[in-house]
Parts: sequence; structure tokens; C-alpha cells
Amino acid sequence: MTRKRDRSRADNDMGNLPDETYYDPKVKKQYASIASKNANQKEYLRNIRDHNITFGTGPAGTGKTFLCGCIAAEDLLDKKVERIIITRPVVEAEENLGFLPGTLEEKFAPYFQPFKDVLDERIGHSHVEYLVKVGSIEVAPLAYMRGRSFKNCWVILDEAQNTTPNQMKLFLTRLGEGCKVVINGDLKQKDIKGKSGLEDAIETLRHLTSIGFTTFTKEDIVRSGLVQEIVEAYEQAESLD
Repeated sequence: MTRKRDRSRADNDMGNLPDETYYDPKVKKQYASIASKNANQKEYLRNIRDHNITFGTGPAGTGKTFLCGCIAAEDLLDKKVERIIITRPVVEAEENLGFLPGTLEEKFAPYFQPFKDVLDERIGHSHVEYLVKVGSIEVAPLAYMRGRSFKNCWVILDEAQNTTPNQMKLFLTRLGEGCKVVINGDLKQKDIKGKSGLEDAIETLRHLTSIGFTTFTKEDIVRSGLVQEIVEAYEQAESLD
């Protein structure tokens, strides 16, 4: 069902929006508070709130993407940050982003989809589309972050197990004042040769109390019981190799 847009209220808050865009400045009140489902999720949420940089590692289905996406969306709506920046390394197999048809945004869209699903669920599809259009939500491959610096924003680095140590160091040294950073990955799903930048960063920075670290296990998988069974089956097969 299409909701009628309150033109006067929306225009005052966000400027002149396209007629097809619906914006509710109180959208965040439509959603329940974020609740952890296990001890590691609770620790992860606490680390995000208490630290400027948080590392989350572990298998798919443990809630890493969902939880940090929800908090980032709320902080943006509450104007605690000016932007959300979502990035990840693009590990190329048979196709190169430079040769795929379309704009950079279109090429990178499949990599953004997991976070877009979370943001759509949390604050609404039309609102997300508008925030992307005006630059309040930015999505780009990690390679396009080189040379930039970030201030007053949320930065989420996903699939960080596919960064090189040099890429990770360059990323971490771009961070400025007012940044909230979450770096997620699964060290068992690395697609690059050599040491992962995620593993290297955890080893190098583990002693810093100003950084939060949460390690999820297969017992923390909340997506479905079947996902947990699949992860366990693969781990058993790998142990026999």
C-alpha cells in the first residue's frame, strides 16, 4: 500500500523531495529496540557502543551485518553522524568491475545488497533510496577509499577477510574525528592468497583497549538451524582432509 506523503512536513525537514519519495521524519519510532539473542551478540553491541572501532569475526548468520546496520541507521536518523559509508574489497574471479556494464553504483550493487536489505527493513525502502541519492548513505569498493579521510560518519567494512594487510592499514589510517567503524569478516572464508588483512589487524591491535573485538562461533548462528548444520558439516569435512 502506498502511503501519502506529507509534503509540508517532509519539505521542511529534508528539502524538496521528488513526488514519488515518501519520507517520515519519525520513521525510527516505528521500529523496536535492537535486542541481542546470545552473549556474543550482546558483547558485539556493547563493543560498538563503547568503542570507535569494533572488529566482528565469525561465520555467516551470526547477526554481524544486521546488528551493525541497525545501529548505523539509528545513529544516522538521530543525526549522531552525517553519513553511513559501506565498503568491502572486491575479490575478482572471472569478471572485472571495470569491464562490467553500468555505473560504479550498478556494478557494486550486488555487494551492497546485504546491507541494503537491513536498512530497508529498518528505515524503509523509499527512505534508503533517498538517502543514497543525496549521499547520506555511500557505497563503494574498498579500492575507491584510497586517499580519502572520514569524519562524522559510520564506516562499515564488510568481508574484511579479503583485504590485504596493506589495504587494512591504509583503511584504518583514513579514520578521523567522529567516526564509528565496524569491521566484519569470517577468517575461514578467505578468498585471497597470503595473510589476510583482517587476521593481521587483529593480531597487531588486539592489545589496544580502545578497540573492541567480538568473535562469533557456529553456536551463535541465529539465521536458521539449517545454516548452523551446514557450517558444522563443512567443518567436519575440512577436519578429515
